[in-house]
Amino acid sequence: MRLSQLTFITSLLLPSTIATPTPENAAPEQPVDTKYFHEPGAGDDMGHYDIRYYAGQPVTYEERGDTLHHLIRSYLTVFREKNVETWIAHGTLLGWWWNGKIMPWDWDLDTQVSSSTLTWMGEHMNMTFHNYTGTGSDGLEVHREFLLDVNPNSRDRLRGDGQNVIDARWIDTRNGLFIDITGLAETDPSMQPGIWSCKNFHRYRTRDIYPLRETEFEGVPALIPYSFDRILTEEYSARALTKTEHEGHQWIPTQKEWVKKEWNSQEPLNPNQGAHVPRSLDGENKPKAGLGNLLKIF
Repeated sequence: MRLSQLTFITSLLLPSTIATPTPENAAPEQPVDTKYFHEPGAGDDMGHYDIRYYAGQPVTYEERGDTLHHLIRSYLTVFREKNVETWIAHGTLLGWWWNGKIMPWDWDLDTQVSSSTLTWMGEHMNMTFHNYTGTGSDGLEVHREFLLDVNPNSRDRLRGDGQNVIDARWIDTRNGLFIDITGLAETDPSMQPGIWSCKNFHRYRTRDIYPLRETEFEGVPALIPYSFDRILTEEYSARALTKTEHEGHQWIPTQKEWVKKEWNSQEPLNPNQGAHVPRSLDGENKPKAGLGNLLKIF
């Protein structure tokens, strides 16, 4: 038998090791979507709505402020009524520092809970709807409905792929605006005891958080971290506690309000306009220590 014939017969008997070429028009493999909460888009205009309740177009400046006002009031009221410990955080805490209100340029709000509270929420309050009655700026009654949705990935206290750093949301079912709720846990108690962190790399010492302080926010009782000034300075820098212009708004100390500036306004800042008494030193609004909360961490 000739060598060429032997080679041909062998090729028929042995399995082929040559990969089948991929068709040129084959679609590439799509990455797995691990994100639980979804928004209709990105950026301020589209990235701060729950896609399930997005009405199809962004809300107005006035409607946003009204929605956030009732979002936080309803959230704090319901959680207090149910004895669920939570406190305001991040930009929402910065708003409290200035005048106990939401920063008018904010698109969403931030609160925190302990990981044990987060677990309890997932077991007892997940996917619950809450009816709320409040008073609008015109003095008329306001009726809203809110959804508490706990991310099923919230039990995992590691960041993972970064798609589920938000552990739960309190969502306005009229337009999809929400409060982001994140849990804090001691993720490495043997090597770093007393260090609490969320999935977005914010880290706190136990004594920075507890005992929580009693105060008010948007006119209802609220809790804030014990070392709020330290937390705000580390997260935003000391400049954020004194800066009197931001995002097209100006701080007016006589009104104790952030006021939206007209785009054509060229008036220079009044050098005395930045005077601000920190809430930690304001006798009328000084937050109480809330020492009773200290017992909850032991």
